[in-house]
Amino acid sequence: MSEASNHGASKMYGMVIDLDKCTGCGACMVACMAENNVPFKEDESDKLKSITWLRLYKLNNGKPFPDVQICYLPRPCMHCGGEGNHGHSPCVSVCPATATDYDLETGIVSQIYTRCFGCRYCMAACPYHARYFNWWDPVWPEGMERYLNPNVSVRMRGVVEKCSFCYHRYQIAKNNAYNNGSREVLEHEYQTACTQACPAGSITFGDLNNPKHEVYKLKQNKNAFRLLEKLKTNPKVYYISKLEWVRKLGDNYRS
Repeated sequence: MSEASNHGASKMYGMVIDLDKCTGCGACMVACMAENNVPFKEDESDKLKSITWLRLYKLNNGKPFPDVQICYLPRPCMHCGGEGNHGHSPCVSVCPATATDYDLETGIVSQIYTRCFGCRYCMAACPYHARYFNWWDPVWPEGMERYLNPNVSVRMRGVVEKCSFCYHRYQIAKNNAYNNGSREVLEHEYQTACTQACPAGSITFGDLNNPKHEVYKLKQNKNAFRLLEKLKTNPKVYYISKLEWVRKLGDNYRS
């Protein structure tokens, strides 16, 4: 398994998701929407119009009962690093407005909404379908505006948005560390909303380059894999499953 590119950065934040623990409850999706001011529609069953930064997929082994097996796979943005230390994620490579960029400090692929003019090249380039286009300005029912997170901007129509690994939390953690006389952000000081909301503890977040962080150890699990690794996008989200058919589906395996 090839290592994700870090472009010379000392930090490389990412996730390890244990699919054998995931129950498919969807708490991570709800936490993501609430934390990042993701708008919702009256009819959320129309998935062509809804926006979900973190989507939960249901997989099966293709066998009839009683041999059928089910697995749930949460899919945030993969925050691809590209191939080699000088590569780029697919979305960053095609954006003409530089509205999306690779953060050399954290390894996070950012999204700058005020630069985006909605060409959607990034959506076409993303092999994980992790980007969403805002067709309408968000409308918040009366009283719901009080639930909005003041640390995250609300997006206008005509721009693309995606998972940011709750980057605003990293900024807050950095400020708190500096105010406490430290320049180091500890593992527990920067955690994503989905990680904290998961009741099964299937999502682990941290610095993939830091041997002290749990994700550094988990990514070396013999059952760890990444989605569509053969594309060499070097995603920063690892998955763990003891089920071989799950690992094969992760790379679009065909017998």
